[in-house]
Amino acid sequence: MQVQDHAETAQLLAELRLEHRDLDSAINQLASAIGRDELQLTRLKKRKLLLKDHIARLESKLIPDLDA
Repeated sequence: MQVQDHAETAQLLAELRLEHRDLDSAINQLASAIGRDELQLTRLKKRKLLLKDHIARLESKLIPDLDA
């Protein structure tokens, strides 16, 4: 992986982690609200899981391959 690719991946990873934290806060607020929208809550949780998977793939990409 080139240095520029590594920097871009790290930047994207930071942005996704921030979005993941923001979704976590939004989910917690919506879950505790009276008369909450279950459909919206489900969508936010699904988006959070997709972000988690994307973050895991990017973290894996940053780890150098080792020849065994």
